[in-house]
This record gives sequence, structure tokens and C-alpha cells, in this order.
Amino acid sequence: MEYIHAVLLLNKLGKEINEASIKKVLEAAGAHPDEGRIKALLSAIEGVNITEVIKEASVPVAAPVAQSATSAKEDKKEERKEEKKAEENVSGLASLFG
Repeated sequence: MEYIHAVLLLNKLGKEINEASIKKVLEAAGAHPDEGRIKALLSAIEGVNITEVIKEASVPVAAPVAQSATSAKEDKKEERKEEKKAEENVSGLASLFG
């Protein structure tokens, strides 16, 4: 995963993506780069426009589902019941302190 992150970082910064640059990024992050993995990754992404792939892979965020009118009314009723209970509890406590 860190190899892909290195490639994405280099791409975002507009730097050349090659074996040396990936190795430098990984070393700067404290990782011990495996040259075989770097070569395999480079061959896998050869000719790929990373920026385009990222744009195509972006998933739009779904809008929240609107709450139905009946459930909204039920929620308000529940809130009113809870408020009445809270008021009763407060008035009961007030009688203790005169």
C-alpha cells in the first residue's frame, strides 16, 4: 500500500514517477523499499494516466434520505413526552427545597 501511496504523492506533486523517486519517498517515510515491488508497480502502471484514473474512480456522495412526515411527527411527540417528564422531575425536586 505504501508503494501506491508514494506513486500517488509523486503524481499529485507533478514529479516524475520512477524507481529512484519512489524509493526516496518510501525511505523518507521510514520504510525499507523492496526494489522488486517497485519494478513490478512501475510495470503495472506503465502508460496509465493516474490523474484520469482517479477522476473516473471518484464516487459521488449520496444525498441523505429525507425523513418521512409521519416519522418526523412521531419524533416530535416523543420529544414532547420527554420534555414533560423532565419538567415533572424538576418541579418534584423544587418541592424538596421549598
